[in-house]
Amino acid sequence: MADPRHFLDLDRLETPVLRGILTSAAGFKRANAAGERLQPLKGKMLAMIFERPSTRTRVSFEVGMRQLGGEVIVLESHGTQLGRGETIGDTARVLSRYVDAIMLRTSDHEKLTELASHATVPVINGLTSRSHPCQLMADILTYEERRGPITGKSVAWAGDVNNMTYTWIQAAARFGFDLKVACPNPLEPPKPLLDWARKNGGKVEVLHELDAAVRGADCVVTDTWVSMGQTPDAHRLKKFQPFRVDARAMALAKPDAVFMHCLPAHRDDEVTGDVLDGPQSVVWDEAENRLHAQKGILDWCLQ
Repeated sequence: MADPRHFLDLDRLETPVLRGILTSAAGFKRANAAGERLQPLKGKMLAMIFERPSTRTRVSFEVGMRQLGGEVIVLESHGTQLGRGETIGDTARVLSRYVDAIMLRTSDHEKLTELASHATVPVINGLTSRSHPCQLMADILTYEERRGPITGKSVAWAGDVNNMTYTWIQAAARFGFDLKVACPNPLEPPKPLLDWARKNGGKVEVLHELDAAVRGADCVVTDTWVSMGQTPDAHRLKKFQPFRVDARAMALAKPDAVFMHCLPAHRDDEVTGDVLDGPQSVVWDEAENRLHAQKGILDWCLQ
């Protein structure tokens, strides 16, 4: 029996595989717009385990799986044996007998990798504290719809160093764009991650000043300053204020630069309302493209 095709992190998959998923995603989107119902996953079942709250992940996976002809079952951790002490390995072994794929959304990245190591069906990373690859695939799909290939372009990340930052760093290596990370001193992405990206061709620069990062950028990206599970801290939040993406910051980027945010956004914290709702913002396209990117991922995992 062949090993299952897990979708855990961008650094675990080679660029041609990721490109193939994006091509598939774009095809599903075109078919959907034309009213065609492609159902390559008819008869397949996806189990979705949620240990963290979700809007876009839950709806996009459920709608996407159903549009592809499959079915879904949603599991909340507090309503399963997993929430009462059953090992990850035992859960993986049991679910593998029932379903064709498992999507996990959790704060614990090690839980994801342990689940995958014991599952005999594909496991998909719906979000962990370390990475969010499904969102990044939707982001690449969105950028390339609007501006063409992202290879060779310049992306500026502004604000906190979190799971999205980590995944953008992985993406810089896999998709060949320049990435400038602007974050408060002394925040830095993990050195092993930066070393991996640079070893694999990623051009990643860490800065502690917003203007230098966004100047001449093709794409400006940010995320909330308070991640899920964190308690807002006034002293910490004050450090991020110079990294707020506002109209002045966007004016330093290229005239046709796009603004991205994975949502939910805190208006007038990490981004001002005029930017989020402005003509350069593609955040609603990003949100929609979660549906299509995940169709590509599901199809790759299960075909």
